[in-house]
Amino acid sequence: MSAWLQSLVLGILQGLTEFLPVSSSGHLVLLQLWLGDAFAFAQSAVAFDLALHLGTLIPVLWYYRADVQELATAPRRNARTIALLVVATLPTAFIGLMFKDVFEELFHTPRAVAVALLVTGGLLVSTRWSDRGPDGRRREIGFAAAMIIGVAQGLAITPGISRSGSTIAVALLLGSGRAEAARFSFLLSVPAIMGASVLVAKDGVSFAPELWAPLGVGFLVSATVGYAALRWLVQLVRAGRLYRFAFYVVPLAALAWFSS
Repeated sequence: MSAWLQSLVLGILQGLTEFLPVSSSGHLVLLQLWLGDAFAFAQSAVAFDLALHLGTLIPVLWYYRADVQELATAPRRNARTIALLVVATLPTAFIGLMFKDVFEELFHTPRAVAVALLVTGGLLVSTRWSDRGPDGRRREIGFAAAMIIGVAQGLAITPGISRSGSTIAVALLLGSGRAEAARFSFLLSVPAIMGASVLVAKDGVSFAPELWAPLGVGFLVSATVGYAALRWLVQLVRAGRLYRFAFYVVPLAALAWFSS
């Protein structure tokens, strides 16, 4: 498979799995396992991963552009929301920095990915009963809930645990309304993606000059597909159908376990 084709496939995969609750990192680990030596970006994996993640930052900023603009231009009026996002981001940063080596090791352990996918499946199934619907009990996300959601996001650095799936599921478990759970989850992803990108970039990013164009393709494809996936997921969350993705991740976990 050529670098161009891999870039296209990985861009589509990243765009879909970054937002759909099926774990983008888990899919990347499995794809690299299955491609083996044919993986064209093996020597530039960090640069390619950075390009794909920055690509999926664009859909969030655009889809929630009214919220982002409001937070940026009227911080005093939105002090509580900003504080909630900061409180939720702190445990994510702490977990990511303290257990960086552990998470990196898991990227080379397909069976650990299989177990993590089962965890994601369990969280998704839990929303079948915890989600009381748009007309049921709604509880505003508070600081304690934000901290718990932030811990869930931090643990989702584990390949196989979906960031969107875990944070939305936990928000629903804590009594949040569907739309608010999705909104808070994706606004929370902005500092997480930006922070992770800075950490990757600070150590330097190297890649072969001939991969410039494929990297650009991956970036554009992940952004375009990601926007479509984000819109679809928000609709599914509002309809109370998040749990249905468990029917995908559980068989994928079995496939990951037996193919490693």
